[in-house]
Amino acid sequence: MALRITTELLGDHPRLSEIATSLPISASWIRGSDGFIAFGTYKSHSVTGKRRFSDASAWWQNELTQLEIKNNVHGVGTGPILFASFSFSENEPSLLTIPQIVVGQKNGKSWITWIGTEQPELAKRIIEKHGLALNWEQGALSDEQWSAAVNESVARIKRGDLEKVVLARDLIARSNKAINPAALIQSLETEYPSTWLFLVDNLVGATPELLVRLSKSLVTSRVLAGTIRRTGDEERDFALAGSLAKSSKDLEEHEYAVRSVAEALEPFASSTNVPDAPFVLHLPNVMHLATDVTGVINDAASKVDIFKLVAALHPSAAVCGTPTDTARELIAELEAMNRNRYAGPVGWVDAHGDGEMGIALRCGEIAPDQKSIRVFAGCGIVAGSSADQELAESQAKLLPIRSALTRL
Repeated sequence: MALRITTELLGDHPRLSEIATSLPISASWIRGSDGFIAFGTYKSHSVTGKRRFSDASAWWQNELTQLEIKNNVHGVGTGPILFASFSFSENEPSLLTIPQIVVGQKNGKSWITWIGTEQPELAKRIIEKHGLALNWEQGALSDEQWSAAVNESVARIKRGDLEKVVLARDLIARSNKAINPAALIQSLETEYPSTWLFLVDNLVGATPELLVRLSKSLVTSRVLAGTIRRTGDEERDFALAGSLAKSSKDLEEHEYAVRSVAEALEPFASSTNVPDAPFVLHLPNVMHLATDVTGVINDAASKVDIFKLVAALHPSAAVCGTPTDTARELIAELEAMNRNRYAGPVGWVDAHGDGEMGIALRCGEIAPDQKSIRVFAGCGIVAGSSADQELAESQAKLLPIRSALTRL
């Protein structure tokens, strides 16, 4: 049976070298403020001879197969880490060490990784000292159950029941102290300044998706559908952006979402502009295919306010699916949860009926006692979807709110 290894975000802390002087470390690799410090030893091994490098690789790969990796951070250096020190001479032993606990940091982002189903006491001390002590729980569905729902959705799509469905999932975090929504907004703004930040009755988040803006007679909607995770490596991410722009699966998903918005706006607009191709929107954790659909309200619809536009647009294919009614029924069948206000319109309206409404994504709902928060993420499922890839995408979409919580 595989042993679980978990990686979670960590709040602000002193320099890694300072932590290393205050706690008994077993390994380290630090340059400036970035790097790793490790505590304890899970396993160690030695290799000798001409094949010591390939033998080391084989041993590491074998050890990885025995770990159930739960990486909620992603990026270079997250997840399991092996420290190695090779001998100059092939006749002398080279030493390999897998630590019990690793604290990592890169470009201002910090995380902690531990091996075992329970957090070791030292890991608990590190987490509690640096930010909220958050205890994460599965929501309505476990990873495995949600992946099974994705597979069932793909089967229904291939059978011809529908073209696309958006499946959401939730996680719950319980805190050792009150979660301050204002501080959470400030934390989200630090890392996601290009998003629309919102707080309405304890629903707080940073959405990249504008459902609709109405200003005088000009209407705008930003459609996001088709997502790929960022790695933190600029060259790699540039290549990934190119692959996203050419991905038939993601372009198909995006086309459904854009089409649903354009068709919803058509009765109100005398002219609608839909770009021929999407652009790639870069966010710190993910990249999206994005299209800005614009239009001008026609004279016959001059009494239109933003509420009428929202009623026509919601739910779009970006958060529900295609056809809408069939997708909505499948969501009710497979998600096993109530979305509440997640994926619903959120924003403001003025006395003239103008305003902005985003879609409540990358968000969480804080409990009335402020001691827990329920966070959400959703993924668009089409015929070419893979359960493993969609699960990884959902984890990347959960990252903004999880990351912001660690900085409180």
